[in-house]
Amino acid sequence: MPDLLKIKEVSSRYDVTARTLRYYEDMGLINSQRSDDYAYRMYDESSIKRLEQVLILRKLNISIKDIQRIFRSSSSEIVLEVLGKKVSDIDDEVALLHELKKIVLEFIMQIHRSDFQKDSDVKLLYEKAKEVERQIINVGYEGNPARVNSLLNITEKLKKAPEVRIVEIPKCRMASSGYFNDLSEVIGSFGKWFSEYDKKRKGISFSPLDFMFFEPDGRGMWLFAVEDWVTEKDTDGYEIIEFEGGLYANAVSIDGDDDINGRVYTGIKAWIDSSGFELDEREGHRAMCHMIVGEKMNRGLGYKQLDIFVPVKLRPVKE
Repeated sequence: MPDLLKIKEVSSRYDVTARTLRYYEDMGLINSQRSDDYAYRMYDESSIKRLEQVLILRKLNISIKDIQRIFRSSSSEIVLEVLGKKVSDIDDEVALLHELKKIVLEFIMQIHRSDFQKDSDVKLLYEKAKEVERQIINVGYEGNPARVNSLLNITEKLKKAPEVRIVEIPKCRMASSGYFNDLSEVIGSFGKWFSEYDKKRKGISFSPLDFMFFEPDGRGMWLFAVEDWVTEKDTDGYEIIEFEGGLYANAVSIDGDDDINGRVYTGIKAWIDSSGFELDEREGHRAMCHMIVGEKMNRGLGYKQLDIFVPVKLRPVKE
């Protein structure tokens, strides 16, 4: 192993995106180094070992918050506590799923005994379906709403793929941050500029207006749609590019959790494979994300939503 590995090499070796590596670093889980003559992040042996620990814990579905607690502790007590709690959670989930399975099997038996041609049986099944819904809500309730939420979370996680829709983003002019190696390079300056521009905007007929994408080598770009009257004199010197637009497969994820974002992205691609579309990713035309901003939404949900847009095109019709 060389003394230092480039971010692209680490990304390829461990099958983790450059964005995820940056996220782990922002969360204080790993460290990187920079040299005066090289702009990209580099990782030494100790950082690689720490990354391996992070990846193992994430495979066990340990939260970023708990991983931070583990790394802040010098003893094994915290990791044993976290893993013990995980075992307990799994036991609860298994028990709830067994109960859910029992309820569903009872409903299946009821369907087998019924005749969909008879009005009386259809009515009976409707009443039974309402009973199943009541049972699911009350599974393991015992005065503890957290157990209901746990069951709902489990059934949500069992979904095979995210809810995907196809949207069309029109061809338009976009102000570009230019390529950056680290979001901190532009988040203050470019973000401040388009916040000021947004106050002057006269109206664009589509939303959202800003997007971010990353190339495989880790370079990112932030884009903001601008109106025809805007010139580079109005953008504080940021380049205006012609955005080609097109069709995108879109689903909602959680901002700040790149593990979930990766799963949503993978789920979208799996959906594309079984649809009438095909992936249309290429240089400068990558999957994009948009953070959905709203204080009330964030407070109500407990997290920030992230829209993920994956470029697609119609699959050629075979003769």
